[in-house]
Amino acid sequence: MIPIKPIPVTSNAIGEAGQRRQNKQTALSEIPAQVQQNYLSPGSINLQSLPPLSLYIHFPWCVKKCPYCDFNSHEVKNQFDENAYLDAVRTDLELALPMIWGRKIYTIFIGGGTPSLMSAAGLDRLLSDVRTLLPIDSSAEITMEANPGTFEAEKFKKYRLSGINRLSIGIQSFNSRHLSALGRIHNGDEAQRAIAIAQENFENFNLDLMFALPQQTLAEAMSDVEMALRFNPNHLSLYHLTLEPNTYFAKFPPAIPDDDLSAEMQDQIQDRMASAGYEHYEVSAFAKPGKASRHNLNYWNFGDYLGVGAGAHSKLSFPNRIIRQMRHKQPKMYMESAKSGNLLQESYEIAKDELAFEFMLNALRLNQGFDTALFYERTGLLLNSIESALNQAETRGLLFRDHLKIRPTEFGRRFLNDLQQMFL
Repeated sequence: MIPIKPIPVTSNAIGEAGQRRQNKQTALSEIPAQVQQNYLSPGSINLQSLPPLSLYIHFPWCVKKCPYCDFNSHEVKNQFDENAYLDAVRTDLELALPMIWGRKIYTIFIGGGTPSLMSAAGLDRLLSDVRTLLPIDSSAEITMEANPGTFEAEKFKKYRLSGINRLSIGIQSFNSRHLSALGRIHNGDEAQRAIAIAQENFENFNLDLMFALPQQTLAEAMSDVEMALRFNPNHLSLYHLTLEPNTYFAKFPPAIPDDDLSAEMQDQIQDRMASAGYEHYEVSAFAKPGKASRHNLNYWNFGDYLGVGAGAHSKLSFPNRIIRQMRHKQPKMYMESAKSGNLLQESYEIAKDELAFEFMLNALRLNQGFDTALFYERTGLLLNSIESALNQAETRGLLFRDHLKIRPTEFGRRFLNDLQQMFL
């Protein structure tokens, strides 16, 4: 691996317009009247402070739709209009500015689809637009997802120079037979080559792997893990294959390992990751000390995120309410909607009686749980509003708590869905 210096996002990189926003104090008079009326008027809660803000950018196209994938991804038919899509994303950002006025961006995640289909010039333009419009923290984590079937050494070098400082590579398996069963466009050799290219350009990268694959044995699952560890990634995401509704696999389910074998795979994977020095900090995430995904941690800690791009989701807090939004999902509809300034397919306020469940749905994914004060800080609700559910979960051995911390027990992690449902 060739060592390289990280590229900081300096005040110069933020751009003149973004720097002006970063340096000025936000005044109520500066915020458009419509935003004041809709979101800053008295509401059902009272937040003392707003959480950290992340930015998610969705790139909707991929070479081939995987049979297990339920994400908003669309196969490329001949080609896609990159410039038109980037125009729409910029418009999306511009229209969203009043909603996040005066707030700094701490992490950026470019997901998909397959963002690594984007040209180097397109990615450079995208990040330039973001820096021009938004104040970005000088140490921001900027992640991009990449498919091993799209790796070109020169293009990824340019991605790094444009400001990407963390790569997330969708390996899924190093076994070509399993990759074929999953409908992936790369084979085992290409997976290893992609990681080698990543190592030449990025000090910080994540590898995505899946287990309990069709016809997979325990030995094969562990072989994938061992191969991943040889590359010494800072972060590994290890997912159990699930047959999601509205996917090809849901309609035509393959023969997958039974529950006992899947559980054994999971146990051995967790033991191996621990022996390799990785912290199991979230349900499917393992990281070297200090290398957890800051973007994902903000999700699990019920932080805020602005989502732009086709089908992107947002969760935004205001002093008296918390809202969720979703952009139009179909790329063509999204780009057409940008021209009329009507990009939202859905927007609603989270009801006060649903906030506790929304918070716990996220925070209980963290193996170390959360500080008790965070519940009030992020929801505006007192902890005693969920006292009955906490007592029940503790009595059943699913939860540990004291005056400082609440976390799932090992038993609770095994039955996380049951634990989360208790806060509905």
